[in-house]
Amino acid sequence: MSRNLKFRAILVMVLVSLSLVALAPTLFQERLPDWWRNTFDPIHLGLDLQGGIHLVLGVDVEKAVESRLDSIADELETLLREDDIVFKRVLRGGDGTVSVIVYDDVAAGQVNAMIKKQFPTLEQAEESRSDDYPQKNFRLSDNEVEHIRSYAVRQAVETMRNRIDQFGVTEPVLQRQSDDRILIQLPGVKDPQRAIDLIGKTARLEFKLVADVPPEDAVKGLLPGGTQLLYEKRVNRQTGAVTELPVVVFDKTILTGDLLSDAQVRIDNRFNEPYVSIDFNSLGAKRFDQITAANVGKRLAIILDDTVYSAPVIRERISGGSAQISGAFNEQEATDLAIVLRAGSLPAPVKILEDRTVGPSLGRDSINKGIFSVLVGGILVIIAMFVYYRLAGLVANVALLLNLVFILTLLALFKASLTLPGIAGIVLTVGMAVDANVLIFERIREELRRGQSPRLALEEGFAKAFLTIVDANVTTLIAALVLFQFGTGPVKGFAVTLSVGIVCSLFTAIFVSRVIFDYFFEKRQIKQLSI
Repeated sequence: MSRNLKFRAILVMVLVSLSLVALAPTLFQERLPDWWRNTFDPIHLGLDLQGGIHLVLGVDVEKAVESRLDSIADELETLLREDDIVFKRVLRGGDGTVSVIVYDDVAAGQVNAMIKKQFPTLEQAEESRSDDYPQKNFRLSDNEVEHIRSYAVRQAVETMRNRIDQFGVTEPVLQRQSDDRILIQLPGVKDPQRAIDLIGKTARLEFKLVADVPPEDAVKGLLPGGTQLLYEKRVNRQTGAVTELPVVVFDKTILTGDLLSDAQVRIDNRFNEPYVSIDFNSLGAKRFDQITAANVGKRLAIILDDTVYSAPVIRERISGGSAQISGAFNEQEATDLAIVLRAGSLPAPVKILEDRTVGPSLGRDSINKGIFSVLVGGILVIIAMFVYYRLAGLVANVALLLNLVFILTLLALFKASLTLPGIAGIVLTVGMAVDANVLIFERIREELRRGQSPRLALEEGFAKAFLTIVDANVTTLIAALVLFQFGTGPVKGFAVTLSVGIVCSLFTAIFVSRVIFDYFFEKRQIKQLSI
């Protein structure tokens, strides 16, 4: 055997061996040692094959616009005080405006100048009067409103992706479906409700000062201006009974969860109960230090999604940039809370518009039918090739089987999900896999009819068919890559297997087939090709 042929044969055998090693966890998962299963992952199945949940969420983008207006109103009030501009009140109207009520036209002019300088995205609306005082009204420009809406959806997608990654779901599908809708598919999720709760939690963490209002007045609705009534859940450690205590807090948020750098579950050694330890980033730590220093002796409410988790008294200045959230939750709830805090809060509430749970029995049925279709298609192709091309067809059939092995190997190594459309891609690849061999064999037949020797006919057949094969497969590969880039989940699954199948088909048809032919030509004195 020549050195060149020996090298090519060894390469094929090595690739086949590695493929079998990589596919072993998929075929014999329970019988392999742990180190083997830890080194090579089995082929991941998509939602339609192993079950899971399918969600379509709608993002309330108008809430994101309202939050932006609230933020502008708070910032505007602070800037007016810093610049010593006399004003009566800053408020946000229900019609998407931010208004400043001033006492005279001089202050009105100062407000206009500040808005133009500090808030270029605000446009002046029609001026009105409040209690006979000038009221300057401003609204966000149309371009800014669209930007906020679009950004809210993009940020929601990224936040949910971070949460899902920490939740530990393999090969999730998460993508923007339309202007304000998000598609989520989570294969293999065993607890759908927990996943839904984790994904949909707004997780808006706020710190607000507690107002000194008697509880009975709070319940009766006798609240001072600029305050709101919330409730704090408390659990009786002996009976487990949950009670809600009214807590009146100031409307102004003095610190938000956007400034967090980390959140971890810890265990309280005194009561053996979990709590969430939070750490602020440098900016948040500085702000937390200033807040605690200026409000010693006051209560600071830690609020998540309008529920007070705790409202401790600030005993002293806290300079470390750390705090803790304790409440009526078990270890799993504390873990989920830490996940959503680390991943960040959603910019706007989300609503579940579509919720479907796919059972694993349906997935098993799909797998069985998919395997059956691949086997039937493969057997028919094998019979056709053997009948039409005789022993040369047998070579093509060996290449076809290796093609399937290599496809599954690459899916396992790249940790790609095998979906029902992906199985369709494999079936299509089986039909197309012998196309290259057909082109080569027809070229060889032409050379044999011209009187060429079998060896020379083989070389000419491979050489003349090579460019045609590459051109045909590259154009199909480009189409598959376009499908992958712009398609949705099922289309992407089809595109992945089709792309991998094309690459493997080129290798087996051009390289592996040639190695087999060259081996027999070198080992035997072949005077006639069975083709």
